[in-house]
Amino acid sequence: MNSKLEAERSFLRIVKKTVGSVDRHVIIMLFLGFSAGMPILLIFGTLSVWLREAGVDRAMVTYFSWAALGYSFKFVWAPLVDQLRIPLLSDLLGRRRAWLLVSQLSVAFAIWMMSSVDPVGSEDALVWMAVAAVLLGFSSATQDIVIDAFRIESANIKLQAMLSASYIAGYRIAMITAGAGGLFLAEFLGSVQSNYDFDAWSATYRVMAGLMSVGIITTLLVSEPVRSQNAQIASRSENTKLLLLFVCCVAGFVGCYVFSKEVALVLLGYLYELLGNKPFASLLTETVRLSAGIFTAWMIAKLLGIVNLVTSEIVEKSYITPVRDFFDRYGVSVAWLLLCLIGLYRISDIVLGVISNVFYYDLGFSKNEIASVSKLFGVLMTIVGGFAGGGLAMRFGVMRILLLGAILSAVTNLLFLWLANVGYSVSALYVVIGADNLSAGLASAAFVAFLSALTNIRFTAVQFAIFTSLMTLLPKVLGGYSGGIVDSVGYPWFFVCTTLIGLPTIVLVIIASSRLQLDSQSEEQSELAPKF
Repeated sequence: MNSKLEAERSFLRIVKKTVGSVDRHVIIMLFLGFSAGMPILLIFGTLSVWLREAGVDRAMVTYFSWAALGYSFKFVWAPLVDQLRIPLLSDLLGRRRAWLLVSQLSVAFAIWMMSSVDPVGSEDALVWMAVAAVLLGFSSATQDIVIDAFRIESANIKLQAMLSASYIAGYRIAMITAGAGGLFLAEFLGSVQSNYDFDAWSATYRVMAGLMSVGIITTLLVSEPVRSQNAQIASRSENTKLLLLFVCCVAGFVGCYVFSKEVALVLLGYLYELLGNKPFASLLTETVRLSAGIFTAWMIAKLLGIVNLVTSEIVEKSYITPVRDFFDRYGVSVAWLLLCLIGLYRISDIVLGVISNVFYYDLGFSKNEIASVSKLFGVLMTIVGGFAGGGLAMRFGVMRILLLGAILSAVTNLLFLWLANVGYSVSALYVVIGADNLSAGLASAAFVAFLSALTNIRFTAVQFAIFTSLMTLLPKVLGGYSGGIVDSVGYPWFFVCTTLIGLPTIVLVIIASSRLQLDSQSEEQSELAPKF
């Protein structure tokens, strides 16, 4: 009896010591990760099942993934988030926490707005659903800007791998909630493949809006990072001009898209006749529209500078200086190498992920099966992979685990080809989802730690926003056409393509590893320094 009692006491001492040794920032990032992860599937996976069940065609469903392009352009308003003070809230909560609260409330409102729109019935309904989804993507991307800055400013570089793993764990738990939980709840409330029920989906999305309270409460309880408190903030006049610059450029970008619709249709018809491939013609057309929108925004910025409404010093300080710092620290050749690596590292996962739920649905899996395997088991495997990646990165170094993640991300896509040939099989689905999500979690933890190491603490929000925007831009643009590509070539060849486009990433990681070395001389410096 005494030995048993002593064993219990020893166990309790170990538990107490372990829990007590956990840095509080790791716990904070777990809850903020939950807040960041809640919106993503409400734009991608869960929304795609809702729209598909409502009878929306596959190509239109995948177009909705473009609503998340805000993640890919968040660097545009990152300087605004970094410098602009929110009246009253910034004085009350601090710079980072004020923006966190505003973005989280905006996310909750956008989710509630989506819950109020039935995509069945009229084209206007789909338009309003798209507007709500874009607002959700913009708000969520803004929240990500602040959380990334909050994480990097909260702890030194040595803890970033574990903070990344904790953030990913919270993020994936939220994905279980919004993914598996959303699908389970919608079916429980009465919406099934053969009997679509808008009220069930509406109630589901309103529950998800309420769960954003986890992030809101966390924001209200935590403290402002010390490094953020000590940061130098621009004057009110500079902030006003920066806000004017942002609003005018966005208005020009959106206006270019709206007024180019008819021209785009003509161009699409011409390219389709010329190429005989509609998805590729659509990709080229939208690339032209995107380029025209960016050029319009740039011209507006130049015009504002010419008439002295915005000074060149503001643009220099907000956009050019953070970019110049990155190139100065790594040199031109290494900097471009790193940017190429960042832009391509997640391309295999993201392009495939856009249509993965539709793929499962087309194979005959029910929402409950998709929720159980993909959204529950799969996300749990991602969490395991995330902590494994964080631990391995601390043990063996970021670059080695980054290479392992790149290899696994490409190879595991071939398992989807196997599943396409096997067809409906729950056991096969477990194998595919388990392997794919384990590798994705490992790769994500290493990649976030890698990006954190590249970021200069003086330009936290802007530089990290540029990196993560670049990370998702090309993959999400291509992902929006995944439905059309599948319609053209079928699922098997699509999965082969997603594997092949991941191979250049492996080469880039190998080259980058030979050009970078660990440098822990100062917490103010990047952990990764160039080899010359």
